[in-house]
Amino acid sequence: MTRTPSTRRERIAWYLYDFGNSAYASVVLLAVYSAYFQKTVVGGAEGSRWWGIAIAIAMILVAIAAPIMGAIADYAGSKKRFLFFFTGLSVLFTALLFFTEKGTVVIAIIFFILAEIGYRAAQIFYDALLPEIASQDEMGRVAGIGWAVGSSGGIVILLLILPPILLTKSDLWVVRGSLIATAVFFALAAFPIFAWLRERAQGQALPRGQNYLSIAFKQLRETIQAARGFREFIKFMIAFLVYNEGVIIALDFAAILGGILFGLEQTGLILFFILVQATNVVGAILFGQLQDRIGGKRALTLAIWLMVACIAALYLAQNQTQFFIIGAFVGVAMAGIQSVSRAMVATFSPQGKSGEFFGFFALTGRTSSFIGPAVFGWLAAELTLMFLAQGQTQTLAEQSGHRVALLSIAAFLIAGWALLAFVNEQKARDAANQIG
Repeated sequence: MTRTPSTRRERIAWYLYDFGNSAYASVVLLAVYSAYFQKTVVGGAEGSRWWGIAIAIAMILVAIAAPIMGAIADYAGSKKRFLFFFTGLSVLFTALLFFTEKGTVVIAIIFFILAEIGYRAAQIFYDALLPEIASQDEMGRVAGIGWAVGSSGGIVILLLILPPILLTKSDLWVVRGSLIATAVFFALAAFPIFAWLRERAQGQALPRGQNYLSIAFKQLRETIQAARGFREFIKFMIAFLVYNEGVIIALDFAAILGGILFGLEQTGLILFFILVQATNVVGAILFGQLQDRIGGKRALTLAIWLMVACIAALYLAQNQTQFFIIGAFVGVAMAGIQSVSRAMVATFSPQGKSGEFFGFFALTGRTSSFIGPAVFGWLAAELTLMFLAQGQTQTLAEQSGHRVALLSIAAFLIAGWALLAFVNEQKARDAANQIG
């Protein structure tokens, strides 16, 4: 079947969704809510533990449903409908995070979990639209541009919320109000993808006596039974499961680490993440081009080892200047790992099964998204208790616990890279083309 070429407006709409999507990541996961939750809503090292638990719960729920939803979306030709629902869920509960304050731990966790489920689940169907707007030989470039545009969205929202936070000296009402601003920003940037991008996949009629759920399970069984034909994809997913642990921990705990290890307040954290998002743009474009030139596996290897070097430097860092310099390189590496991984899944996906394959990609990513943060949060809290028992002050014990826990990030990255060595990229592409 010939793929209908995408229009310039459709690609712009796809890029703009990442523009709004990244605003959520920048404010909720990175610069504002994570630090606010850890320091103000809960407080102390237990805030790190509960932040990891909240992320884990959201990711487990998405992990369970991701492959099923992906299969349904493929069969029904309804990726955009799923995208709309989960985007709306994320926008609504991001705005409701405004009502969280000191001591409202249960509400803060529930609202965050629902916002996070919407954010993560929507990515399944957003990513699955990539093969519909880009051919295989340009997916690295298109994915890289999308990531770069998304990173710029993260910068824009941080620049919008920075002045009022600066002027009010991080007044908590203003800090919480930034969450409403983020929800509005996300909704406006997401609108074009629903208005302009045409979903090319056609829905299939349901057989008599069947429903979408039964069809989804049937398709999943068939995919699992045919897994021998996608052996390289499965090996890639196993590697991704491990190295993505490190990426997710770094994302979800960056603000907490900045505050505990280097004493950054809200304004400093926002400035730090503006820098990280700026270098994210560079990393996405650079590694998108590298993937098309040298292949996804080689580009991904370079990105992983750059990230490992950054974690080693962060472990040794002693001041805010060093933290900012390291953060700039982390932005490049992280964008490379994530954008190249997404594009590789697109090139490994047979035609007509992109939603299902991205569902498995999301399952793997969400699995690591709950294992990594839960492990890091537990390690940081337990190590803090250990250092307290050794006679360190509360502040020094928290710093020591979180610094040692940093090493778990490097361990996940290196182990994932070792597993990546077993993936044959060309075989994976050939298998996808044969099925397609």
